[in-house]
Amino acid sequence: MDAAIIEKQALQLSDPERALLADRLLLSLTQTSDELTEAWVREADERMEAFREGKIAAVDGPKAIRNLKARFAR
Repeated sequence: MDAAIIEKQALQLSDPERALLADRLLLSLTQTSDELTEAWVREADERMEAFREGKIAAVDGPKAIRNLKARFAR
């Protein structure tokens, strides 16, 4: 299948669908070691604990996406 056709169709997906597709494509390109996966799990656990203890604040999803889009605008 032609990559240009796939790209055109993919760009018609919703933001969440494109994000999921991008994640799946990236995962297909890289092999993640068990060590790296474990490190990310530890990081996530530490962040959740810090949030629960009030050491860090949460940002709602839509606001986080707006902030990222503004930060990485072309």
